[in-house]
Amino acid sequence: MMKGVHFPLSIVATLALATFLVSASDPSPLQDFCVAINNTESAVFVNGKFCKDPKLVTANDFFFSGLRIPGNTSNPVGSFVTPANVEQIAGLNTLGISLARIDFAPNGLNPPHTHPRGTEFLIVLEGTLYVGFVTSNGDNNRLFTKVLNKGDVFVFPVGLIHFQLNVGHVNALAVAGLSSQNPGVITIANAVFGSNPPINPDVLAKAFQIDDKEVEYLQKQFWYNNN
Repeated sequence: MMKGVHFPLSIVATLALATFLVSASDPSPLQDFCVAINNTESAVFVNGKFCKDPKLVTANDFFFSGLRIPGNTSNPVGSFVTPANVEQIAGLNTLGISLARIDFAPNGLNPPHTHPRGTEFLIVLEGTLYVGFVTSNGDNNRLFTKVLNKGDVFVFPVGLIHFQLNVGHVNALAVAGLSSQNPGVITIANAVFGSNPPINPDVLAKAFQIDDKEVEYLQKQFWYNNN
């Protein structure tokens, strides 16, 4: 009779953690595709969207021409993000990826923000960008930065605050790939000072070590939402 095999608790814990990490992203599809549809009749609810009947799917469900169009950078931050996620490409539903085009005017900024559900992979197509991200509190909020030129790439880990600034004298263009069909975006200044309803000024005054009047001034500003 074969003796039972006993695994040390540390190995079991490691395997359990590895299993969790593998599943800590958009779930893999259980069929060839699940094209999102708003009509809920005769549909199946998967990953936040209803699936279109596969027999009714066409090539247009996997197509989007919006990234060929330059974004309008005439706004307070001087940048414009054109997303290509499941809202624009229904066929991305359950596939775990999306794209975005980012246009920059000279000195244009894609302000500090996070993607709560996706890692970002950025490639510069034109111009020069100063980019960076900040690690979490447990890592002492370290700042990692790099100046990127045409053809350079940079990765922003999921959930970490990051930014891109055009440091060139001409327009810049970048394309980002994200590891989620709907990575989400939280622009830090907008969320903190432009929330609806506003956060109690006492909270922000203590958090930022400023007085209530400065908080109220900031809350009255127009906070541009760059998608």
